[in-house]
Amino acid sequence: MQAEPEIAVEQTDDQQKPEAMEAEESAYQSMEELLEQDAGFRGLRPGDIIFGTVESIGDHGALVNVGAKSEGLVPPEELGARNQEINVGDEIAVYVVDNGGRSGNIILSKKKADYERAWQSIIKAFESGEVLSAMVIDRVKGGLVVDLGMRGFLPASHVATKNVNALDRFVGQSIKLKVIEVDRARKRVVVSQKRAVEDEKKVRREQTVTTLEEGQIRRGVVRRVTDYGAFVDLGGIDGLLHVTEMSWGRVGHPSDVVKPGQKIDVMVLKYDVDNEKISLGLKQILPDPWQHIDQFYSVGDEVNGTVTRLVPFGAFVALDHGIEGIIPNSELADQRIRKPDDIVAQGQKIHVKIINIRPTERRMTLSLRQIEQDEEGEEVASYSRRSSGASMTIGEMLGDRFTADSDEAEELTDELAQADMEETTDEVKTTEEEETSDVDDAADEEK
Repeated sequence: MQAEPEIAVEQTDDQQKPEAMEAEESAYQSMEELLEQDAGFRGLRPGDIIFGTVESIGDHGALVNVGAKSEGLVPPEELGARNQEINVGDEIAVYVVDNGGRSGNIILSKKKADYERAWQSIIKAFESGEVLSAMVIDRVKGGLVVDLGMRGFLPASHVATKNVNALDRFVGQSIKLKVIEVDRARKRVVVSQKRAVEDEKKVRREQTVTTLEEGQIRRGVVRRVTDYGAFVDLGGIDGLLHVTEMSWGRVGHPSDVVKPGQKIDVMVLKYDVDNEKISLGLKQILPDPWQHIDQFYSVGDEVNGTVTRLVPFGAFVALDHGIEGIIPNSELADQRIRKPDDIVAQGQKIHVKIINIRPTERRMTLSLRQIEQDEEGEEVASYSRRSSGASMTIGEMLGDRFTADSDEAEELTDELAQADMEETTDEVKTTEEEETSDVDDAADEEK
């Protein structure tokens, strides 16, 4: 059986037109889809934040290579703040405004990228409790404005200062901050410097206490000075440097040795873990002058010093090299005195004689009386020499008949003087021994 021939059906113009339009529209949609697919292949989607390299900068803005077939354009108004200068070759973050899927031109924004990244950083810091650094850019009513990539508000009550009326000094400074409130809908960010300082101090404190041991030498910062010593920050925890541990010599006031803000090395003398009390020493890392006292002073030396304080039993005198000696009342004057200030005054410069040194006991006894006696003795000796010279001249004038008599008289006088001197010396020695014992006991109690 033969097959029936196909019958060609002729289509009218009205039938052909819709099909042509459909084909043309299909071709147009395919091109758009291709552009979209190409843009998607390049990884560019509106709203994305990507990194690119600045290829050129001109009046039109900046061309940035983002890995596409053509560079993306960052218009001048989208380059960001004026103080954020960019240069050819810089790698910058940009926000995809238009991926070029329809227009063929890739439009980017650095300003929006910075803004979005700032928000991401702020939200992350808020959720994690991270401490941020930011520049204070303005002083406003109630606090300060900081630059976080956007404006953040630092209330005056959260500024780490005791003087909230002097906030202007923070403007222009970079400070540590902690985000305590975020409201993106209202574009509001509140930060705290106090909490950031407290958190950092807590971390440093934990690190310090785990490594702190007695006998260590640590670097610290003098936080404040009082009448009895200074508090030194060792890293989140304070130790007390007592005035008696500042120097081997006597210290008038702690402020004479250290100042607030000064960095010093100190030794940990005692660490009470339970009560978190730390005693520090400064003199322990300095040379002890008493160990080398023989290099500086010897018994019999005459030295200059300054009266540092008066006590009922005598006067303390500061010498060089951090050495302090004492003048007992019996060594202040030949006559008996009621109190030291009858002879000397605090702060007075005096010339004294060293009559005793006991390095192991860290004791030095001085005498003002013997200096005066030596001076008087020198004057008497000088006068005697002059008188002796005059007597010999008269003898020569009168002859030798009085020579024998004079010699006998002189010998007798010398014998009497020697006997009297020995008796006086014994009495003085006994008195000095008794007073020295009393002075040592009193000095121990004083220290």
